[in-house]
Amino acid sequence: MPVKFIKIEDGKSFLLERIMYTRRYTLSLNRELCVGCELCRAACPKEAIKVVKPSDLADLEEPPKRITVTVLEDKCNFCGICSEICVFGAFKQSINDEENIPVLASESFPKIIHEVKIDESKCPPNCKVCEEVCPLHLIKVNFEGGKVRVDVDRERCPGCRICEVKCPYDAIHTRKIISGLIKINSELCPEGCSECVKACPIPNVLSISSDGKVNVNDLFCIYCGACRNACPVEGALEIRRTAIYHAPVKSGAWNKALERLTSTEDMAKELRSKLASRAYDSVRRLQMGGRVRR
Repeated sequence: MPVKFIKIEDGKSFLLERIMYTRRYTLSLNRELCVGCELCRAACPKEAIKVVKPSDLADLEEPPKRITVTVLEDKCNFCGICSEICVFGAFKQSINDEENIPVLASESFPKIIHEVKIDESKCPPNCKVCEEVCPLHLIKVNFEGGKVRVDVDRERCPGCRICEVKCPYDAIHTRKIISGLIKINSELCPEGCSECVKACPIPNVLSISSDGKVNVNDLFCIYCGACRNACPVEGALEIRRTAIYHAPVKSGAWNKALERLTSTEDMAKELRSKLASRAYDSVRRLQMGGRVRR
């Protein structure tokens, strides 16, 4: 049983601690990094995460200025799923002040892959295009001794791929973490509304055309759901996540999370793909060993 719960919340951060006899579990949220998306809420197996608007936290001394999330202390079991699924790095989970995600340690949840590959040999001196176009300011380019060094905060990179598309030298390659589809049902959009455009963390994915309708450029969309949370009309904006790029995983906990994040159909598709891959690997191992099972 926990000895003590500590909850500290303001407009910029949230902290929840469970202090036990030998361990102290800490879950923290940096609301300045949180974009108000729905990934953590959808993945949480305990339904411990709630999306909240600034008006819901009006009693705080300095309420947040945009949609964010809060954690229900009576439901959270400090599993760390929210910390791993947050592609923006807003959540942090620790045990006794050391970063620790229990579901990763138990291999019941996969490591989400933030893939950014850079060939600095292709980068010419004084070019900072990737740094300038990164919407979250995660890239820093330095010139030292005639050499170019490109540093990327990969754990906070949501995989929008703007840097790759804008790089004129084919020096940077990324992969989307989340694949999916996004659709605007313009007939349901309130006249003059631009809440989804304001909420989107990636510039120019959503924009207002000259006729007042919302346009979608899903080339850079990360399918996080921040726009859907901000939309005042249910059904006006549809998002379907179809796949999430992750390391291999051994447990069914991920399957349940994947079903909530995507759909039963897409979860089943991944399971079938895994089974086919395992069958192929088994046959290959038997053939390499000179044995064929009949």
